[in-house]
Amino acid sequence: MEHSKELVRQYWEEASCGEKLYLQDLAKEDFLRQAEIRYQLEPFIPDFAEFEKYCGRKVLEIGVDLGADHQRFAEGGADLYGIDLTRRAVDHVQHRFQIMGLSSCLAVGDAEQLDFDDESFDLVYSWGVIHHSPDTGKVAREIMRVLKPGGEFKVMMYHKYSFVGYMLWLRYALMKLRLFMPLEQVYARYLESPGTKAYSVAEARGLFPGAVGIDIRTVLTHGDLLASEAGQRHKGMLLSAARAIWPRFLIRRFFENHGLFMMIKGKKGIR
Repeated sequence: MEHSKELVRQYWEEASCGEKLYLQDLAKEDFLRQAEIRYQLEPFIPDFAEFEKYCGRKVLEIGVDLGADHQRFAEGGADLYGIDLTRRAVDHVQHRFQIMGLSSCLAVGDAEQLDFDDESFDLVYSWGVIHHSPDTGKVAREIMRVLKPGGEFKVMMYHKYSFVGYMLWLRYALMKLRLFMPLEQVYARYLESPGTKAYSVAEARGLFPGAVGIDIRTVLTHGDLLASEAGQRHKGMLLSAARAIWPRFLIRRFFENHGLFMMIKGKKGIR
């Protein structure tokens, strides 16, 4: 397990998600442009996160990445904490916050062993991170542990039955005559860091012990629709050709629930 976690850490230490696309000189303009593009490609984030809702409340973000969402929570007045498995991400966000004149308690940390007391936070937020952990279930239990009674969690995890998954299966299973390769193995080998996981809605619902009012929504992404050049791992002529003929209208019309992003929110029950 620790070996697997080290592989994940090494992968993201090479470049934080989106870093190669958006950050050139680590200047203020780079960070502003990164945020602008992020919310253009993923416009559902602000409604899900409700950044301004948590003014004066204690918020933890797991996996701060390049810090766009973290910045929005800080600008909204949250009492803000953030961890990331990699020093690279923490350094980027510390630099970003220094430039922007913002503050947060940032640290390198392991989401499977959160270094916070029980019932510490009003919100735990994580976007596209905990499915990279070798023990995602343990992360979910830690999230519930550090939440105050009545506190909220908002987590985006990858959805197993997505067009991104289907495309990866076609390329790495069907085209290589590995017809019985399951989607779980495809995600683990070919989507981002080693061991990346994706969950069904039912599987995700069962991860958070003691949660009430769980709401789960899947959304089609620019990845499912081949509507952008974003992505650190997959490029090439085959992908470019598919992008030109991809039936986006039909996917939006008939397969709305087959998106990669699964947005999960709920609360810790009050005893």
